[in-house]
Amino acid sequence: MLSRAKALWLPFFCTLIAVITICFTGNSRADEAKSLADNPALEAQVMNVAVDLRCLVCQNETIAGSHADLAIDLRNQIRDQLQQGKSKQDIIDYMVARYGDFVLYNPPLKKNTLFLWLGPFALLVIGFTILLRHIRREQQLTAPLVNSSTDIARARELLKKPQKELE
Repeated sequence: MLSRAKALWLPFFCTLIAVITICFTGNSRADEAKSLADNPALEAQVMNVAVDLRCLVCQNETIAGSHADLAIDLRNQIRDQLQQGKSKQDIIDYMVARYGDFVLYNPPLKKNTLFLWLGPFALLVIGFTILLRHIRREQQLTAPLVNSSTDIARARELLKKPQKELE
């Protein structure tokens, strides 16, 4: 009995320890990456451009918040282009030309990005349709069968006959 209780509590206990460890170890959320520029105004411009661009490695973070090597390289490219006097739109256009619309954190609604915008809704509709079909099928399987009086009378006759006659 004691070993069964241990078997039930062990996964719960391990999960609890893992959650506590994750919560209290280091920085569990993504902060903005450290700045590399000596000029704070330039660094603010870099971050202003970088918040509109998606990290191609992380894909769920902006370049400004990512610590990936590619994000650092892209921030350096942004910094270099700003030092050359290019505008925010010039830099964004350069990144889109190089990496496609996916590099934009909020891609525009175009023919190429239509799936990005409508895909989640389509998956939701498909999932809802499958769920409704499943529920209807279950209701049909569990619904009582409607038998006519002749079917019931025939079943009673078959139940009254001995087993040997039925074979």
